[in-house]
Amino acid sequence: MKTAQGESLSLGGRRALVVGGSGGIGRAVSLELGARGVHVIVHGGSSRERLDSTLEELRSLGARADGFLLDFGDLTAGLARLVGALPGLGDIDILVVAFGPFARKSLARTSPADWERLALLDLALPGALCSACLPAMVSRAWGRILLFGGSRTDGIRAYSSNAAYAAAKTGLAVLAKSVAAEGAPRGVGCVLVCPGLADTEYLGDREREALRVRAPGGRLASPASIAAAAVCLLAAEPCLASGAVVALDGGLSF
Repeated sequence: MKTAQGESLSLGGRRALVVGGSGGIGRAVSLELGARGVHVIVHGGSSRERLDSTLEELRSLGARADGFLLDFGDLTAGLARLVGALPGLGDIDILVVAFGPFARKSLARTSPADWERLALLDLALPGALCSACLPAMVSRAWGRILLFGGSRTDGIRAYSSNAAYAAAKTGLAVLAKSVAAEGAPRGVGCVLVCPGLADTEYLGDREREALRVRAPGGRLASPASIAAAAVCLLAAEPCLASGAVVALDGGLSF
């Protein structure tokens, strides 16, 4: 099948690790990959119920699916445990990092602990996973990495209430472009997606209504639509979007 990028690549038989894959947009990416015949390894944070539900739905699609829980209460130890677990997961053809805590605070109220947590989990964690997975992808001459930024973190902007989060997520652009440049000669692509305002299960009714007012056309994006567009970028051969910072926000402006 032809796409705007070139040949549409079948992902069937590939193996993917989706970090943050049991909820929100990460869950939608897990399901999109599973529907394409990918063997999905789902990382969940602390909810066994949410992880089991995701695995059950993946298997109902006919996908091979495994999962594990690992939270990051102890930041550096949790990061080290996740990276250390990678060799036991087998070959990872597709790495998705759809995990990253959010904090809404002014700079004056952002503590050193806030800075440490957000910098480690929103930037250092994706970076460490890319460092760990890239060599094997290069050696196999194929790999895809999908990173998720935040809404409107596709460029350098000022933020009045979430500067620490946005600074870390904006930094992912350097990571994505660096992975793309290093992996390009060996068939490894990396795309950074910055989604818009999405209607996930993490929103309460009041927050959902407040976001809907700010969303383009008054409509929040479905996680499934974001996941489908993001995975399509990975499934092109060659991966011409590699190194791109893609805003999937429908023209969101604040």
